[in-house]
Amino acid sequence: HFDSCLGCLACVTTCPSGVQYDKLISATRHQVERNQPRTLPEQIIRSLIFNLFPYPGRLRPLLTPLYFYQKLGLQKLVRATGLLKQVFPRLAAMDSILPSITLDAFRDKLPEVIPAQGKKRYRVGMIIGCVQRLFFSPVNAATVRVLTANGCEVVIPKTQGCCAALPEHQGQTKQAKIMARQMIDSFEGTGVEAVIINAAGCGHTLKEYGHILKDDPEYREKAQKFADTVKDVQEFLSEVGLTVKLSPLKDEPLTMVYQDACHLLHGQKISVQPRQLLRQIPGVQLREPLDAALCCGSAGVYNMLQPEVADELGQQKVENLLNTGAELIASANPGCSLQIKKHLQLRGKETTLMHPMELLDYSIRGVKLES
Repeated sequence: HFDSCLGCLACVTTCPSGVQYDKLISATRHQVERNQPRTLPEQIIRSLIFNLFPYPGRLRPLLTPLYFYQKLGLQKLVRATGLLKQVFPRLAAMDSILPSITLDAFRDKLPEVIPAQGKKRYRVGMIIGCVQRLFFSPVNAATVRVLTANGCEVVIPKTQGCCAALPEHQGQTKQAKIMARQMIDSFEGTGVEAVIINAAGCGHTLKEYGHILKDDPEYREKAQKFADTVKDVQEFLSEVGLTVKLSPLKDEPLTMVYQDACHLLHGQKISVQPRQLLRQIPGVQLREPLDAALCCGSAGVYNMLQPEVADELGQQKVENLLNTGAELIASANPGCSLQIKKHLQLRGKETTLMHPMELLDYSIRGVKLES
């Protein structure tokens, strides 16, 4: 069944004839959703995902009960009994990747316009995401600091919503188009030279807006123009260059392994740039994992919908990363980070995992990592 396809896009990279499998996969997903009947449990879990995750306003009220669910030890109790996995395995899969809820998740503290430090080089827009906004807000804050430190004025329209990655990857045609139009409208008239994103899966979808809205006469040209301005933050910084001095993250050399997110490596052909940026941090020694192009099993919401296969991939990915002996894992996608953290915890490993922007931010500010 087509649901078993990860959508990792490795086939796009591998195909010697240059077949655009990403376009074929997308078209097939939408056909499946239109024509394939689903069981009631499948309908429930998919409805929960599509009506919750792309809407931070709906997800935010759940943060308080989730916060106490973790802090009061209920999550540990639920996991220890294994009852949820027996009754509703896909809900258990969602719980297994639930990140630690912090107080940062309860507030949006980034202003709409953040001035550049020193001479302004660029005016850029920034997309803060859905899951990224709530569960990885320190990554967004770090991204803003890195951009402003390197001469960028950052614009964050408050009207922006979901980038449409989740519904697009799962064949939700109408929802994806509505969200793409809203995103385009939110940046209209802002005068930004580039639209920056720090999450791999979101970036790939944003760059596909021209394809997603190709049949929309009103938005077709606007969508392609918008897509042409989208840059992954690592791609952008690699192009324009860093202008600030970087400091070591530790007093001794720091061994690090960069985890290639599929939607960066295969979807956007971005692999060299993150490594170039990380190597500019004094003392960083990058190590390469075996099968770097292997998917970690997150694949958007695949690890919630197909948890068994996702777990096999997650175990293999984490084993490959740990075998490098690196002290730290750099991951540029929230889904990958959640999946990798899950399988590190299952192995009893406390290896530090951070977004490359957090590492650059620390280096710029002279913050040292804890040993």
